[in-house]
Amino acid sequence: MTSSTATPRPAPESRGAYKVFRDITTRWMDNDVYGHVNNVVYYAWFDAAVNAHLIEHGALDIHTGQTIGLVVETHCNYFAPLAFPQTVQAGIRVASIGSSSVRYDIGLFAQGEDLCAAKGHFIHVYVDRQTRRPVSLPDNFLAVLKALA
Repeated sequence: MTSSTATPRPAPESRGAYKVFRDITTRWMDNDVYGHVNNVVYYAWFDAAVNAHLIEHGALDIHTGQTIGLVVETHCNYFAPLAFPQTVQAGIRVASIGSSSVRYDIGLFAQGEDLCAAKGHFIHVYVDRQTRRPVSLPDNFLAVLKALA
């Protein structure tokens, strides 16, 4: 059975859709038996790219900060293979900011390519480290996020 209201197929985005980029060096162990990066590695790259940016800009202190981010949703679409040895560039943007949550969009690009090989998102809910209850995002954190929006 087909439907006339079918969801359109996702399409790759260009570099211009993202605010900042981080280089990621692929590792031998990232490849699977099919000769390309295994799908689970993409999610680790999403997490590493966003959190490294937040840490470098003083928005997140993973060791002693009272606020931590918990992933509550994640998604990825794949368009072209990536493989070792290759440099991947993660484009980052903020799609939405709530009182305690953020949706990050990430595009993964082969170095020198204009269209992403994969794009995805994840949503962090920021919580108190001890109570695990949602907390409002502090002003310095919001400033870093707004620069990505």
